[in-house]
Amino acid sequence: MDEPGPRPRVLLADKGYDADLILADLEARGVAAVIPAKRNRKVQPVIDRHIYGLRNLVERCFSKLKHSRRLATRYDKTADSFLGFVLVASIRLWIRHFAHTT
Repeated sequence: MDEPGPRPRVLLADKGYDADLILADLEARGVAAVIPAKRNRKVQPVIDRHIYGLRNLVERCFSKLKHSRRLATRYDKTADSFLGFVLVASIRLWIRHFAHTT
């Protein structure tokens, strides 16, 4: 989060990031944490299920992109060619989505 660019307002993460140190750092930075609590946490915070559902949507998109062997194994040598194929694979998913809805 120290990288240049717009400051994050929300962090979407899974239960693996439910640690007091991480939550305290996010609170100090003014970032809202949407992290479901582990079972052993005594006080279970309430999270926004709608926002957490968006994380699931992104995870499913990455899963579909990794069906392309070239992306999953990262055959490309340069970042530009890798990004180019990410865009091609994304366009294929996008077109497939609209082709099945008509």
